[in-house]
Amino acid sequence: MKDLAVFILCGGKSSQMQSEKGLVLFKDKPFIEHIIKAILPITTNIQLVTNGNDYDYLEYKKISDIEIDKGPLGGIYTALYYSDTEFNMILSCDIPLISTELLSELIEKHDEEALITVLSSESRMHPLIGIYAKKILPDIKEAINQGDLKLMNLIAKVPHQIITFDETQSLNFTNINSPDELNDLDANMNTMM
Repeated sequence: MKDLAVFILCGGKSSQMQSEKGLVLFKDKPFIEHIIKAILPITTNIQLVTNGNDYDYLEYKKISDIEIDKGPLGGIYTALYYSDTEFNMILSCDIPLISTELLSELIEKHDEEALITVLSSESRMHPLIGIYAKKILPDIKEAINQGDLKLMNLIAKVPHQIITFDETQSLNFTNINSPDELNDLDANMNTMM
């Protein structure tokens, strides 16, 4: 895949975390910086979808949601709307253990016939670690207009591909939504060392 833009969705009201999720510290660095570090060997074409100025300290381009309060679907719509590339990697801001290897594998296994390609472990799908084609913009707009904001419903409607990873790798794409989950992650990392 020659042209690939990466969009990190930094929006979202983090009621459980009580703070901006992408800026939560893990190993003394904000989540967002761990994610960017994993992306950089693949591309420097990184943009942040954010409605605030919390991420202004980062040099990457920021874009604001076109459709406000529409959840991740609204963030993906915004990313694809502003994108100059046909295929776009969409990542959430709460996956600090994501690795370059995993993202590279997603790109390598992506079938360009699929308009959405997402990662899955054996137990659950991860729609916010995926590749989305710009041509699904009308499908997303229609879903937003109908108030159907479930990502799984969008994925079911268009040609898609699910890349399933072994459950042992699932820690790498675990999203961290609460202080308890962060504590669990820290505990897991300490036992692995």
